[in-house]
Amino acid sequence: MTASVAVIATFVGMLVDQSIPGWELVGGKFFTSTDWNFGVSYGALPLIAGTFVTTMLALLLAAPIGIGSALAIVYLVPQRLKFLVSSLVALLAVVPSIVYGVWGVLTLEHWSSFSAEPFLSQLFHGHWPFSGVPRGAGIMIGSMVLAVMILPIITAVGSDVIRTVPNEVVEGAIALGATRAQVIRKVVLPSCKSGLIGAVSLGTARALGETIALATLLGGLSYSPMPDYLFATGSTLAAEIVKDFGGGFGLQTSVLDCLGVTLLVIVALVFLFARGIVNRNLRKFT
Repeated sequence: MTASVAVIATFVGMLVDQSIPGWELVGGKFFTSTDWNFGVSYGALPLIAGTFVTTMLALLLAAPIGIGSALAIVYLVPQRLKFLVSSLVALLAVVPSIVYGVWGVLTLEHWSSFSAEPFLSQLFHGHWPFSGVPRGAGIMIGSMVLAVMILPIITAVGSDVIRTVPNEVVEGAIALGATRAQVIRKVVLPSCKSGLIGAVSLGTARALGETIALATLLGGLSYSPMPDYLFATGSTLAAEIVKDFGGGFGLQTSVLDCLGVTLLVIVALVFLFARGIVNRNLRKFT
């Protein structure tokens, strides 16, 4: 464990040290300016906003479906099919992100551009958040693919957590006359709430750090506008790092290190927030 802490501390220290020239170059406008054009201007607010928007939309889609799928695997799927379904979910969790990105570009982008986005724009009469010109690549399609990417993680970890609920507790609730839905809602979910929060946190970390898939699905522009609506193009902190790293040098590379430090802080804050919720729930049962 000491070695792990030393490696992590060394990595963080080197990243922060390499970002210092970048901080001196960009100053306080780094977090307030909305003008990001690599090599010209370095306002990271659109990238931070894009990171939060895509992650939150992906979680809104993936978390309920993932937890519901985990419950189905444990309590609804026939015993002879549990291993097969669990294996498929685990396989999807380790698929490389570029595969999801290519799938999104070749399949979902065309469908979104000519079917989904025009339909939503007409349904909401062009009002926010479905305003603007349907273009396929953008925040909505990127968030959808990101949701598909983190769904297997939430499902796989969630099903393992749900299996930790003792069968005696479940059977006792059924013996007292509770329906299956009541058992899940009032017994199973409260018992493993902390573990499910952990599963969603792992999905959140994967979403925050995703690079290649989002770099190919969010528009791929040299500049990154604010994600004002779901059809807009944009970028995220991680995607921008991978897009610009090969074309930067000197101070430009140091600015990318600033993006890395910012992303690291965001992930750490999300982890601490989730850890706080888990600890609070644990105290309720002690």
